[in-house]
Amino acid sequence: MKTRKAAEPTITHDLTPDRTDCPRCGQPMWADYANRRTIHTLAGVTRLNLTIRRCHNTDCAAYKKPYRPEAEGSFALPRHEFGFDVLALVGRLRYAEHRSVPEIRVHLVGRGVSVSPRTVTNLLDRYDELLATSLTDDRRLQAVLAAQGKVILAIDGLQPDVGHEVLWVIRDVLGGEILLAKSLLSARNQDLATLLEQVKAACGVPVAGVISDGQHSIRKAVAKALPGVPHQLCQFHYLREAAKPIYEADRHAKVGSRRRSEGCGRSSGRSRAEPIRRPRWCAGTARRSVAPSPTTGGRRWRRRG
Repeated sequence: MKTRKAAEPTITHDLTPDRTDCPRCGQPMWADYANRRTIHTLAGVTRLNLTIRRCHNTDCAAYKKPYRPEAEGSFALPRHEFGFDVLALVGRLRYAEHRSVPEIRVHLVGRGVSVSPRTVTNLLDRYDELLATSLTDDRRLQAVLAAQGKVILAIDGLQPDVGHEVLWVIRDVLGGEILLAKSLLSARNQDLATLLEQVKAACGVPVAGVISDGQHSIRKAVAKALPGVPHQLCQFHYLREAAKPIYEADRHAKVGSRRRSEGCGRSSGRSRAEPIRRPRWCAGTARRSVAPSPTTGGRRWRRRG
């Protein structure tokens, strides 16, 4: 069976560990061997030439354990072939632009990254794991929010596919930080109120306002968890709802115009359902004879049937 040829690297980086002494025993580490790694990034296929050091002190706990270059972790996750830029792009296309897995794959292929739909699904799982890990760093978030002095919450539910769990994301509009992300099977106001109460307790600063769409469960949850806090509808959803009457009026106008144009075509006297009458001489199919015509020298036509 013929296999697909792997893409050739277009970018090369030579990485060497900055540390030369063992972090356990302090003895010098030797550059024992070299390794290479191929990573797919948005800039192109990248080849990492890695120098691996090891400690040769037999009494050390890190004896003969590989010590890889520190800069390797800035390109991709361990044992992954796609860079962080591809991972971030997949997450943005999914949760910011609400694109499906096939659409994300088409976008990546257009950017020069060859992936399969299954690979896109795996990248989304890694993105969710990294997001959950970053959200557990409460000290960093509290420091960022304390510098702002207040937060304006935006809550929205993202459902990747019909029938799946809804990913509810609560973020700060002022700083752009994601404060909470959790999947729920339902969108009851009691469940959403619990999420808002968790965010309120973790922020440590007052909530100045809430922005969301006009979903009734969200309205009730905000009134229950954050009483007295101003609640504004998202401008995108507001303008979309405001344009619905105009869209419906335009759609009815198009239908009426099409019906009037069809009526003008039927006013000529012949119904649209009436078939076109053909002459009797062309009702059958013609067959060309092999023998030429004695008068014209060309080929004769004989009607079949």
